[in-house]
Amino acid sequence: MDISELYKIFTEHPVVTTDSRDCPEGSMFFALKGASFNGNAFAKKALEQGCAYAVVDEKQYAEEGDGRYILTDDCLKTLQRLANHHRRALGTRIIGITGTNGKTTTKELIAAVLGEKYNVLYTQGNFNNDIGVPKTLLRLTKEHEIAVIEMGASHPGDIKTLVDIVEPDYGLITNVGRAHLQGFGSFEGVVRTKGELYDYLRDHGKKVFINAGDPILSDIAGSLIRIKYGMSGVADTEVNGEVTACDPYLNFRWRAEDGPWHNIGTHIIGSYNLMNMLAAACVGLYFEVTPGQVDHALASYVPRNNRSELERTAHNSLIIDAYNANPTSMAAALANFRDMKAGKKMAILGDMNELGAVSAEEHQRTADFLKSAGFDKVWLVGPEFGKTNCTFRKFNNVDEVKKAIEAHRPEGFCILIKGSNSIHLSELKEWL
Repeated sequence: MDISELYKIFTEHPVVTTDSRDCPEGSMFFALKGASFNGNAFAKKALEQGCAYAVVDEKQYAEEGDGRYILTDDCLKTLQRLANHHRRALGTRIIGITGTNGKTTTKELIAAVLGEKYNVLYTQGNFNNDIGVPKTLLRLTKEHEIAVIEMGASHPGDIKTLVDIVEPDYGLITNVGRAHLQGFGSFEGVVRTKGELYDYLRDHGKKVFINAGDPILSDIAGSLIRIKYGMSGVADTEVNGEVTACDPYLNFRWRAEDGPWHNIGTHIIGSYNLMNMLAAACVGLYFEVTPGQVDHALASYVPRNNRSELERTAHNSLIIDAYNANPTSMAAALANFRDMKAGKKMAILGDMNELGAVSAEEHQRTADFLKSAGFDKVWLVGPEFGKTNCTFRKFNNVDEVKKAIEAHRPEGFCILIKGSNSIHLSELKEWL
């Protein structure tokens, strides 16, 4: 079926699902494949559950004579082509965001700022891969005035695949750090892949929002038209700012060029979130959101999903940053925690996954930092931290930590909880 014919069907049935357990009446089911499942086998069930059409790529699953089955060569590529076709048909202004750290928080902050003035579509959760991005684009309607699309990557070429689907009008890379090195092969591979967003913007005469104080980003941006933000003292920025306090929530001030200062008290932990805040202010001002609206959005934002959250229990204060971890974000979180004013400090850290050949080196680097950080108590969780040369208490997994807490729960601590999501440290909240 030609993509224009498929798009006509989509306009009449504009809800897409890839899960046969979630089939809204009249929706379209795309039979995607994974390492352990074949969506084609669930096409019939999806139709029985309420879908109007099922897009499949294996002929034996398309029942002959039943016009509700649409046979294609590759369901994932068809989903991506449909999303791109829809994006072109609507012509909505799109900001594409990627980066090693902070991209989800920055995406949400930008959406909050733009939401003060516009009807905004933005990526929900971390739907930032080759499936999540097209599904997000297919949620676009004529009512949306602007979209903020997050793009993630763990292998070379991932960002190019996504930008070719999204075709962003503007781009923002939060930073480039040492993450997913097993997939990228090297830090240089990370830089090249994140830079694929800049490559697209440059080739199509688009603009980039950029941290003017980041030498890596400035280098790979090359001739791109730049809308700049940065720390106070960085020359020639549209927005600049500085931290005023961080005990424990981030307080900062920002201004447009040399204009008046705006003081903001936030609900987010970590001085490392300053750049995410400034990025959102910069984008907002560019799209004519008023400074007062920017202030309101940034001050009102409350983090979710175990990202830079503060939670006070009956026993401790918890700084929960357990959604993801890599050497760059771990170093920033630990430095911020070290400098934070608090009573007794405890760190519960989980392995940083997908680091490949440098995993032992990076985990030892973190352990060495901890030796001089002066924290009252440190627990390390996971096999990679288990190999480090240090005297901190070590656990193989989160279940062992729970048993230790059950036997003797820490009391009266400010506790930083950070590690890769697969270590499941977020489960400790109810135990502490």
